[in-house]
Amino acid sequence: MKLAFCLYKVFLYGGLARDFMRIAECCQLQGHEIHVFTMGWQGTVPDGFHVTILPTKGLSNHARNRAFHERLGVILDSANFDKVVGFNKMPRLDVYYAADPCYLDKVATNNSWLYRLGSRFHHYAACEKAVFGLESSTLSLLISDVQLGFFKQYYQTPDARLKLLPPGISKDRIAPVNSAEIRKAFREEFGVLADEKIILMVGSSYRTKGLDRAIKGLAALPEKLRSKTRLFVVGEDRPAPFEKMAVKFGVREQLSFLGGRNDVPRFLLGADMLLQPSYKENTGTAILEALVSGLPVLATAVCGYAQHVEKSGAGRVVPEPFDEKLFASLLQELLTSSEREAWRENGLKYAQTEDLYSMPEKAVELILGENID
Repeated sequence: MKLAFCLYKVFLYGGLARDFMRIAECCQLQGHEIHVFTMGWQGTVPDGFHVTILPTKGLSNHARNRAFHERLGVILDSANFDKVVGFNKMPRLDVYYAADPCYLDKVATNNSWLYRLGSRFHHYAACEKAVFGLESSTLSLLISDVQLGFFKQYYQTPDARLKLLPPGISKDRIAPVNSAEIRKAFREEFGVLADEKIILMVGSSYRTKGLDRAIKGLAALPEKLRSKTRLFVVGEDRPAPFEKMAVKFGVREQLSFLGGRNDVPRFLLGADMLLQPSYKENTGTAILEALVSGLPVLATAVCGYAQHVEKSGAGRVVPEPFDEKLFASLLQELLTSSEREAWRENGLKYAQTEDLYSMPEKAVELILGENID
């Protein structure tokens, strides 16, 4: 088949781009022709991928997105693609990979009626309706059962057009047999002393991931524990506002920004816990990556994959509504509890007994129309 993959930007440290790459490469391995249309690509282009950059102009993101849709539409009219697969909501998709939450639900929860009068709202609402509305024929591949319910609530999308995928983390996140040696080398490289603890956060969009909560939680630890605890942040965003916040709370020396990296498995093995105090999180891939590497997790209940923390018994979940005092207490527990080894073993066992890896293969089956029942 000749396949068109469409997404606004390919940023290879982002979760969406990683999912796109794994699905597209899986299609390519089966002998299909891969064409990619995007406004920007950061990183190496895989051999055999046909990438078309469609630069656009506009004063806002939604204006640039609209221009991208228009340019893409001209190409789709003139080309003969067997399937058009989107990783952002946009018109004319045969298949949509639903990494983003329901926009109408997000607006209803977070915005006033005035927001709905603006051009931004009308643009993104129209894009979502083009995918999930009753007039559409787009097949949507979802990675969150919670979001599936929201799309049915707002659009009455038929069940036949909504397919829930299993998680799809890479198996290189599973703790290897030499994990103790990797951990030792990692901690030596970063100058972590034997009695120090590392809290790890992974992901871009620091605000959404709850980095402010992490800084406050670190500051709330008992002084003796706080002085021996470091917060490592892996992911791309603007650190300046959070550096200023860390200074205010007296923990700037314990906070390290490591940027986007391709060696996340080393951090998972070298840290003492994963922290994911997100305000919003469709899934939370880092949660599963930590579990299968044997790293205890503290995550907020809004994370789609927080259910796996509870199911595996590999950490703790902060319930909603979020409470700072409870969060600080759970953070201290994750760092000091005698259950830490049990949490580690539970995560490693979960890695062997649950299907946490087959998303790309299942997605390709649905894209190619091989398993649509």
